[in-house]
Amino acid sequence: MTTYDRLIDLLERSHARFRIIDHAPEGRTEPASVLRRHALSQAAKCLIVRVALGRRARRYVLAVVPGDRRLDLDSISSIYTGTESSFATREIAERLAGSVSGSVVPFALHPDLDLVVDPDLLVHKEIFFNAARLDRSVALATDDYVGLAGPRVEVIAQRSLTGADAAPGALT
Repeated sequence: MTTYDRLIDLLERSHARFRIIDHAPEGRTEPASVLRRHALSQAAKCLIVRVALGRRARRYVLAVVPGDRRLDLDSISSIYTGTESSFATREIAERLAGSVSGSVVPFALHPDLDLVVDPDLLVHKEIFFNAARLDRSVALATDDYVGLAGPRVEVIAQRSLTGADAAPGALT
C-alpha cells in the first residue's frame, strides 16, 4: 500500500473532514499554496530532521511548520537535548516519509519518526499539504489532524521580526 493510500484510508476510516485537491505537480510550498488557493500560513511544510543525541545516537523528527515560516533547527536540538540538528539526506527523508521530497505528509507513518508541529500552524480551521504525491493535496480540518496525528506541539518555527512583530524602531 502506498503512503497516499495509507493516508486516504486513515482519513476515511476516521471520518475526518477533508477534501482532495488535484493540481499541476508541485513540491515547493509557496507555488503549491497558490495552486491550492489558500494562505501560505495554512500550508503544512513538512521537513525531516536528523538530531544528533551523542556520539552515535540520533533521532529523526518530522518537523511541521507553517508554509510562510522557516524551521528553527536549534529549537529541535533543544527539544531533544541534542548536540545538533540538520536536515536529513534526501534518501533518508524519502525512505522515512514513504514519498518523494516535496510530498511529505504531516503524519509520522514510520516508526522511526517523531512528529513535532509548530502551534502557529494549528490556529487555522484547515491545513493543506501534498498527499504523498506532487499532483494531489489534501485540505484537512485542523481539529481532525491533531486528533489523528497526535503531534507534539512545540515552537519550532523561526519568529519573524517584520511588521507587527518588529521591535520599536526596527527597519521592516
